[in-house]
Amino acid sequence: MLTKNNSFNYTATGKKEVSVAKAFIANVFTWMFLALVITAATAYFFSSDPSLIGSLINSQTGGMSILGWIVMLAPFGFVLIMSFGFNKLSAGILSLLFIAFAILLGMSLSFILLVYTQSSIALTFVVTASMFGIMAVTGYTTKIDLTKFGSLMMMGLIGIIIASLLNFFMKSSTLEYIISFIGVLVFTGLTAYDVQKLKRIGGGIEFGSETTRKLTIMGALTLYLDFINLFLFLLRFLGNRK
Repeated sequence: MLTKNNSFNYTATGKKEVSVAKAFIANVFTWMFLALVITAATAYFFSSDPSLIGSLINSQTGGMSILGWIVMLAPFGFVLIMSFGFNKLSAGILSLLFIAFAILLGMSLSFILLVYTQSSIALTFVVTASMFGIMAVTGYTTKIDLTKFGSLMMMGLIGIIIASLLNFFMKSSTLEYIISFIGVLVFTGLTAYDVQKLKRIGGGIEFGSETTRKLTIMGALTLYLDFINLFLFLLRFLGNRK
């Protein structure tokens, strides 16, 4: 009887963890898709209004205005605030910061709609969504531990950041092509790794708690960044300039 009861409890606990993990992942993707919609709508709204897009550009120099620089750099600050302020900030504040982050990124990405054709942007989005979806499913269903693989991808990400900073001064088209190629590989791999990591987090949380709600927002931010970066790197290959 003891063996049967232990087996039953283990099975029940296992099913509960799977159920909680699924609910957690579903909420993460809901927030991620909401952020993507907000970003896309903001980008379209700004690119369609000459006065709004003009506020981001210095009419005298042709470069970015002060507001333009703020819009470009502010998202990095939001990520840092959300990451380092996780323990102190409430779930509600994190949610508002995430939405504000999506709006700011949409403003900065509005330039893309002015540079590339709508058909190539749409094609890139479809390709990005397909690759992201495949890797997300792979990360969720695979039995292979992707921890070491994820560490390798993070090393690749650091390499991309360093190379991008160097190329900001070198302005090498060849190096930019190499960075874009590696970027596609890194963020494709990170998608699978991050989904598996979030699945494990979901299996060990208390559903409905304040901490869980905060983890949901941070998980959505992680996948959102994976998607956006994958899209931007692919756009350099698939995008047709006007």
